[in-house]
Amino acid sequence: MARSRTSSPSPSPQLAEQQRLVEDARRSAHWKRWGPYLSERAWGTVREDYSAAGTPWEYFPHDHARSRAYRWNEDGLAGICDRHQYLCFALALWNGRDSILKERLFGLSGHEGNHGEDVKECYFYLDSTPTHSYMKFLYKYPQSAFPYERLVEENRKRGRRDREFELVDTGIFDERRYFDVFVEYAKATPEDLCIRIQVVNRGPDQAELTLLPTLWCRNIWSWGADMRRPRLVQGEPKEGASVIETTHEYYGMRRLLCDGQPALLFTENETNALRIFGDADGPRYAKDAFHEYVVRGEKQAVNPDQVGTKAAAHYALVLPAGSTKTIRLRFVNHDGIGGGTGADFEEVFHRRIREADEYYGALAPAGLSEDARRVQRQAFAGLLWTKQFYHYDVSRWLKGDAMEAEPPRQRLRGRNADWTHLYNADVVSMPDKWEYPWYAAWDLAFHCIPLALVDPTFAKEQLVLLLREWYMHPNGQIPAYEWSFADVNPPVHAWACWRVYKIEKKRTGVGDRRFLERIFHKLLLNFTWWVNRKDVDGKNIFQGGFLGLDNIGVFDRSAPLPTGGRLEQSDATSWMGMYCLNMMSIALELARENVAYEDVASKFFEHFVYICRAMNNIGGAKIELWDREDGFFYDVLHLPDGETRHLKVRSMVGLIPLFAVETLDSELVDRLPRFKHRMQWFMENRPDFAQHVETKTYDGGVRRFLSIVHRKRLQSVLRYLLDEREFLSPYGIRALSRYHEDHPYVLSIMGHDHRVDYEPAESSTGIFGGNSNWRGPVWFPVNYLLIESLQKFHYFLGDEFKVEYPTGSGRPMTLWQIACELSRRLTHIFLRDRDGLRPVFGGTTLFQRDSDWHDHLLFYEYFHGDNGAGIGASHQCGWTSLVAKLIQQSGE
Repeated sequence: MARSRTSSPSPSPQLAEQQRLVEDARRSAHWKRWGPYLSERAWGTVREDYSAAGTPWEYFPHDHARSRAYRWNEDGLAGICDRHQYLCFALALWNGRDSILKERLFGLSGHEGNHGEDVKECYFYLDSTPTHSYMKFLYKYPQSAFPYERLVEENRKRGRRDREFELVDTGIFDERRYFDVFVEYAKATPEDLCIRIQVVNRGPDQAELTLLPTLWCRNIWSWGADMRRPRLVQGEPKEGASVIETTHEYYGMRRLLCDGQPALLFTENETNALRIFGDADGPRYAKDAFHEYVVRGEKQAVNPDQVGTKAAAHYALVLPAGSTKTIRLRFVNHDGIGGGTGADFEEVFHRRIREADEYYGALAPAGLSEDARRVQRQAFAGLLWTKQFYHYDVSRWLKGDAMEAEPPRQRLRGRNADWTHLYNADVVSMPDKWEYPWYAAWDLAFHCIPLALVDPTFAKEQLVLLLREWYMHPNGQIPAYEWSFADVNPPVHAWACWRVYKIEKKRTGVGDRRFLERIFHKLLLNFTWWVNRKDVDGKNIFQGGFLGLDNIGVFDRSAPLPTGGRLEQSDATSWMGMYCLNMMSIALELARENVAYEDVASKFFEHFVYICRAMNNIGGAKIELWDREDGFFYDVLHLPDGETRHLKVRSMVGLIPLFAVETLDSELVDRLPRFKHRMQWFMENRPDFAQHVETKTYDGGVRRFLSIVHRKRLQSVLRYLLDEREFLSPYGIRALSRYHEDHPYVLSIMGHDHRVDYEPAESSTGIFGGNSNWRGPVWFPVNYLLIESLQKFHYFLGDEFKVEYPTGSGRPMTLWQIACELSRRLTHIFLRDRDGLRPVFGGTTLFQRDSDWHDHLLFYEYFHGDNGAGIGASHQCGWTSLVAKLIQQSGE
């Protein structure tokens, strides 16, 4: 009988966090109702853009954010909210010198940064349990005026080949003149949240800090959809505590208890129409009232009646050099706390921290170093902190709101106009809540692999969510990301579903077959979309577009080719081969209990073999994606005049064929006679196709090997892959061969040169915004798949199959050993070396040497191809949390 998605073996009773996960999955206690679901940037996003030309950075810039109400979702500093984002809590800070009250993180827009959007703050996700029963965040706040203008101007002057100018480069942290602001959350119950804020003056002198813990309601009333306006009011003071009180339509009575009886400030979460639009008839009390009150001294900016939709406790702190001040708050739905924030406040924190230590201690492999444990735990923390309430109703966004001016009509033919079915209002795993505060389909698939180690229920829910009818297009396409839902990400969803299923089954002993069956039927729709839309000639060769690899090609592969014609893609075709094998594996698993799935498993087996065949012969063109001269896979360009040529860029495009590999053992196949019969019939009656299925006997059984890259070609591809002058970096596999450092690829067509150089760091091109680079850096998702594929090759080829590692070293190694070596190179990006340095921090002395910085880790989007330094989005590009899975594998 199929298992429900919520059922799983009872956890060890001593692991309280596991018990909370079970309770939440069964809906007997809503431990995940409150969490870090508040975005870190809502301004400059597609959702908030109501311009005619689709220019979100200009339409809603950072300078508007403090004064302008958001339409779709809120943002804040170190914040939390409920899973529907009705009520939000975050910090606001002022050091007495800044021109702006610090209510949110600052960064550059895509046009301001020399490599695209770029956050310019120092903050860290230090800890989180899966249910968010305990969370810890650190923000480093300078004591001097924040250098907003200097950061903008300096980066504006720099070109794409220059490094980015960061906050630490301004010297603002010199002499340790900054505050460490630690924010911790501990849940006494699902509805009782203890909040502890510790401010440390790291500087040599006394310093002042204004601290405003802020509670507010998301604005749902200004747009005409829901006219009910919640209210926050000053409650009856408790012994030693001020009280902000609300009675919410959804949550009922709640109180924020503020220790020390601070003064309370109230305003409305409404746009300051005078400042933004020059409209003097706007609301009297506006969103930016606390900025006006604290920074500009405008006392009349806040509501003296102590009522509104936004409220804050006003703490004015004076901290001697080296001292610490602690602020305690409690957000609760009952009145049984006792005096202040409760006598049990510190005990709640002590208990939750101990339980978090027990939970992650049990998860970490035995014998793991303390440093590796720290890396793994912070990788999980960042992944869990970057959940976000994501709200986007495309139809309403295109048409506009009844109570607002009608948007420009051009929008109805612009961005996402064909996705009017899409209605999102869910907690979703984000790549990065500042730089990428929107989900991306293939990113999320990789997030779910490490998530499955700590919260398989949430991982499965995320994978199901993107296949639901209000996400997936009626034609079967999975939405890519909000800048263009119709763009095409690699089809890795089936792989992620299959891996999550197997991870949970390995850890609990039972697989969730109901989940597997649910997603399989939706994935059939998506697979059909790929076949119908991306196989132009119906010959099993696919053209997926950029496929998430941004600037890896000679051209922008999502745009019409400047030469005309079309591109036959090695990576798109290989991804589809992998998709076939993933679907076949899922169908075979389901066929163990339902013979109907044997037929569809046969279908995917045959389709895979057709793709293998097609990669060797593209129709009448008689040209292979495999280049026999070089012994490598390349894209093939078809020009309008009939000319066909390889685009000889040695890149990840030519390595992705390695991902399409699977082995079928006789103990499985023999249990499925219909599938076995059809497979044998196919190989006997299509002998020219059968060469793509290798067999060998073992212990009386038969093992069948399916791979786009057969044994002979594997040797050639591995020679490039494992060459330190080509793909092999000290920190993993580069996305582009280092060969192109001295041998750039240049394609001259129609009087124009199209060029690809080896660029191990930031991108020098503006393709896809220029804030990602696939021309030399190391990327975790594809490295992870390469490691997995090498393990699969070893499973069939065995210890007898060895290659040089590195190429030219004369040292033969098995593919399993090589997979372990690649894993070690990747994990050592984050681990301290013999000198105590972490490659991820590059040459930044502050991060490498200062004891208050060097253990606070950042998980970047990608990494320098030669020195391992982190590049791109830094907080937290979710798929880099795969390092937690690699660390886990190292001890299993």
